[in-house]
Formats: sequence, structure tokens, C-alpha cells
Amino acid sequence: MNIVVCLKQVPGTTEVKIDPNTNTLIRQGIKAIVNPFDSYALEEGVRLKEKFGGKVTVISMGPPQAADMLKEAISVGADEAILLSDMAFAGSDTLATAATLGKAAEKIKTYDLIICGRQTIDGDTGQVGPELAENLGIPFIAYVSKIEEIANGKMRVQRAVEDGYETIESPLPAVITVAKEINVPRMPSLRGLSKSRSAQIPVWTANDIAADKATIGQAGSGTWVVKVFYPQRIQHAEMIKGEPPVQAKTLVEKLREAKII
Repeated sequence: MNIVVCLKQVPGTTEVKIDPNTNTLIRQGIKAIVNPFDSYALEEGVRLKEKFGGKVTVISMGPPQAADMLKEAISVGADEAILLSDMAFAGSDTLATAATLGKAAEKIKTYDLIICGRQTIDGDTGQVGPELAENLGIPFIAYVSKIEEIANGKMRVQRAVEDGYETIESPLPAVITVAKEINVPRMPSLRGLSKSRSAQIPVWTANDIAADKATIGQAGSGTWVVKVFYPQRIQHAEMIKGEPPVQAKTLVEKLREAKII
């Protein structure tokens, strides 16, 4: 069984700064990590490979330093990793990101299942998985909490919903996004660490995946960040003097003047 897992590198902190000229994150000096939800996707891909055979190929769109993250994926059981890196991909929203990942999947050609995390902790949209499935023209299931069975070109899964779960059957190939309840990600093994140190991560550009420049990067994005700014928080404290009944009456009057009550 051949599985593709999509990973994203995200800032490992909530204390990020915004470049006022480009409206993008300033990543210099900030530790980058694997998107936590993607760790569950990777673990599930490795478990399926161990059960059914085949291989796990990890793909990620990002800057050159994302290669280190892909080596981490190899250390926990991925067989191959591919980095999609090109200035033509810069400024991609979820639509353009899904288009880029879709072209990479088409170049890989042989896959039975594509697994993504349910969302990223930076964008937090949960849109790339379904958009990827739409681009490839294959079924999609979100919030998968358990893969019950894979046989005869089909898979049966449990999908987490608000008040329980649904059981859904789908033909393969398909795209799924997984919930964290699906597994517990493993730590790298010594053998995996050794393999990852010597791993060569191929880099695919827009030309390598035959991407239409109108569908990737800023040109292919349906949304644009016009401006990013920190909200101004103006605080003013006023001490109300007098006896408690007078203080209470004055406070109510001020709240009414401010139209808070």
C-alpha cells in the first residue's frame, strides 16, 4: 500500500512578529516544528505501511530549511520525502497550496491514500485536505478517528462528529484528514535516526511538477492578506472614592455612560 502524507512546518511559538511591508511572518530566529496535527497523519501512514506493506512518501511545500523536518519524518518511519520549494510558491493561500500538493501527487502517480492533519496551528483553516481531494478528483473524509478496515480497494473508517462518530466506507484512492484520537505518534528509533542523517531530500520546483503558474503562489490564491496589525489596547483606570453605596452608584452611572449596561 503506497501512502502519501502531507506535512507542514510551522512556528514553534505563539510569539511571532509580522513584517509590515510583506504582511508575512518573520521566521528568522523562530524555531520551526512539524505541525502537531500532521504528526498523527504521519504515524497513521507508518502504521498502515507496517500492516499492509508498501511505502510512505512525505511531501511538504516550504522553504529550504523544511528539509530538516522531512528528515525527522524519515526518522520515525517514512521511506521517502520530497520538498516542494520555489519562489513561485510564495504567498500561497490554502487554494494554491492544495493545487501545488495536487500536482506533486500527480507526479508521484502511484498512491492508494493521502493523509493530512485535520488543520495547521498557524492557519487553522482545515481547508487544504478537502481542496486537495477536489483537485485530484478523489473521495475525501475529514476528522478520521479510526481506520477500521482496508480491503478490496475500499476503506472503512470512523469519523469523529460532535456527539459521537460516523462509520463511512470509501473507495481508494482517497484523501483523509485525521483527528488526534487516531493514534499516539512514536519517537524516532536509533535506526531511523541513522537513516535520516544520510537521507537526501529531493527538491521539486514548479517546473518539476508541471504546475500552471496561474494556479500557484499569489497568482493562484483566491485570498490576499491586505494588512496585518496588532490591535491597539488602550487601558484607563479610575479610582472611585467614597463609601461603598456611593461607589456602587457612581460605577453604575459610568457604565451606563459608556453604554456597557
